[in-house]
Amino acid sequence: MLHPGRMQIKGITFVGTRTGARSEMGTFVRDVLGLAPTTVDGVDAEMFALPDGSTFAVTSPDGPDDTERTIGFLVEDIAQAAAELRASGVTVDEEIAESATQRYLHFRAPDGRLYELVENR
Repeated sequence: MLHPGRMQIKGITFVGTRTGARSEMGTFVRDVLGLAPTTVDGVDAEMFALPDGSTFAVTSPDGPDDTERTIGFLVEDIAQAAAELRASGVTVDEEIAESATQRYLHFRAPDGRLYELVENR
């Protein structure tokens, strides 16, 4: 049910995993699942593109990128969505990060896990 004036999640744009079997998992995703490798500047992970435009990431638990792998929820207006989360008492990154194709930020949900809001450019 859509609520006027509230954040509306449009889809899932990113999913990732941290694993001690990064090499094996990357090979599996590429060779068995058939996902195409892609790159994202500044990210120490094996990234794979899905036909719908979403991305799957595989990273090591002990790598230089200590960000938890997470799920990215696609939103139309990231600043508005972040403000709504903050107003609800959710811890949200202070700054919106940017890549060539997206704007994103992390938030910690009540389950203690890290998630992302993502806005396509």
